[in-house]
Amino acid sequence: MAQINTVYDFLCKNYQENEPIFLSEIRIPGLKEASVRQQLKKLTEDGRMRRFDAGIYYRPAKSIFQFGSMLSVDEVIRKKYLINENKRCGYVSGMLFANQLGLTTQVPAVYEIYTNKATTDYRDTMLGKQRMIVRRPYVEIDDKNAVILQFLDLLKEVMDISELNGTALTDRLLGYMNANHLRFKNLEPYLPYYPDRIYRNMYEVGLINGVAT
Repeated sequence: MAQINTVYDFLCKNYQENEPIFLSEIRIPGLKEASVRQQLKKLTEDGRMRRFDAGIYYRPAKSIFQFGSMLSVDEVIRKKYLINENKRCGYVSGMLFANQLGLTTQVPAVYEIYTNKATTDYRDTMLGKQRMIVRRPYVEIDDKNAVILQFLDLLKEVMDISELNGTALTDRLLGYMNANHLRFKNLEPYLPYYPDRIYRNMYEVGLINGVAT
């Protein structure tokens, strides 16, 4: 079987359509990385594969459009930064997370990510056409603390980015805490890792010991 078909058959068996495929993770017995890269280039040229960004590919699902479906940047972010071997290692933050919670209507031009995969405290980069700020977390992220750290990062800057204020803001934050079974005792062990302004913000938004003032 020609190498191009060997590579394509492997990708079809191991990846779903519109699933991010990282060149660095492909291991095909009997083929060197250079050969895999060369065949991926050919598969991209004949349309069976698409290139999302350097080293990132996907099999496009069929669609009503001639050029086929597009890969979601959120799916690439999830695989590249948020999950490692089915374990949580990162989370979205900043304006993006605030928008998801309904604290702002602004659609962020820049995505902020905290991840254990970060090699520096701060990195400004591009993923496809999306600008990214990738940060090293204050504390190593895992399945148990990811929700806590994500919420604390929000509280750290909530007064600067929230369009809600007063009881509306307090109720939205408390609603999130209750939905995720968060109490002040869950947050407290991590507070010393954060700047002092987080305490002021918690007071300003009416959160004391996890309840409204």
